[in-house]
Amino acid sequence: MTTTNPRPLAAVTGASAGIGLELARCCADNGYDLLITADEPRIYEAAHELRGMDVRVGVLQTDLATRAGVDRFYDAAQGRPIDVLLANAGRALGGAFLDQPFEQVRRVVETNVTGTVYLLHKAAFDMRRRGRGRILLTGSLAGLLPGTLQAIYDGTRAFIDAFAAGFCEELRGTGVSVTCLVPAAAERELCGQAGLADADAADVARAIFAAMQRGETGVITGWSTALDTAAAAGAPPSVLAKQHRTIAKPGSPRERH
Repeated sequence: MTTTNPRPLAAVTGASAGIGLELARCCADNGYDLLITADEPRIYEAAHELRGMDVRVGVLQTDLATRAGVDRFYDAAQGRPIDVLLANAGRALGGAFLDQPFEQVRRVVETNVTGTVYLLHKAAFDMRRRGRGRILLTGSLAGLLPGTLQAIYDGTRAFIDAFAAGFCEELRGTGVSVTCLVPAAAERELCGQAGLADADAADVARAIFAAMQRGETGVITGWSTALDTAAAAGAPPSVLAKQHRTIAKPGSPRERH
């Protein structure tokens, strides 16, 4: 990533497809060089495409569920300051908690929570020391709902939503901002699935990127289903849990993969 008179650097995780790739495109459109990662080979296809936008692109396939994977990604900047961190990497898991193999459960928690928080601790520490930086976290309205048949995934998103709110307050006045993307039901499907309503994913990415650049500290992109609307209106958790079971059962339109 070493270069003469470098442009600002944006680091994007989960950038192989969906909103993550769209956010990387937004960074390129706005004058950032890129450092991108995902845990799948498609990240190299994304890098090839992004290089066509006349930006420098560092790319790494690594597992951000591990400290070693996070260290590899952060070290790939080769000493360049990361001006913008877009932490979009996440892993979904559907089904009843006791029916899920614990190794899958652990991997979701370590990707969505432990790895994300470790990366933030490294990046935000350096940003605070420099007195400037932008951080974008991908949360979810799932974090506001009782996650019947998706309790682990929704629980990890609840952590990110709550953590982002507290963390941004801790950083107030430091020159570092934290923005949390909270996609509505239909939109959050785009976070991990390529090829679904790509135009919508691009619209969501542009909107949240602009909010991040303005230093806004939270974004909700809209209420997309009756369940989300009920949650916003304060329906009892027992009612929401029953409704969530209906929409989260195998074969439902909102089953996450």
